[in-house]
Amino acid sequence: MFGQLSHELEINVPASEAWELYGTLRLAKLLEEDGTLIHKFELTEGDGGIGTILKLTFPPGTPGFTDYKEKFTKLDNEKRLKEAEVIEGGYLELGFTFYHTRFEVIEMDNDSCILRSTIEYDVKEEAAANASYATIDAVAKLAELAKNHLIKNKVSKDTH
Repeated sequence: MFGQLSHELEINVPASEAWELYGTLRLAKLLEEDGTLIHKFELTEGDGGIGTILKLTFPPGTPGFTDYKEKFTKLDNEKRLKEAEVIEGGYLELGFTFYHTRFEVIEMDNDSCILRSTIEYDVKEEAAANASYATIDAVAKLAELAKNHLIKNKVSKDTH
């Protein structure tokens, strides 16, 4: 059973600034600092580019699983596009055969952009009930967290 979910959030910062966060490991560090979506991240391979593998550990009480490893499969600085796929644990232990996240930063004008997040997944028929674990909530919260961080940093830059 294949599924796709997406979320968009407009923010009033230049696309280049949003990409400096989304296109790097700074996003994982921000998530870890916040602590609500990710308890800890470990860089197990790479430097943030294509082929990088992160182990994400979730806060205690997170439904479904405690951690998983994801691999960056695409990183396009020109198009401001980053893709990651779960390669171990997490969704794969719940009967998913594929779980893929795409982040895009789309320029609107000089001072605004859209953060688009898309999740694509495939789950075995016998595990179809677990498809409900695939939710847009986490990437929507991530976008809000990124928005608040970017706007706060923009305001502090503007006041100096």
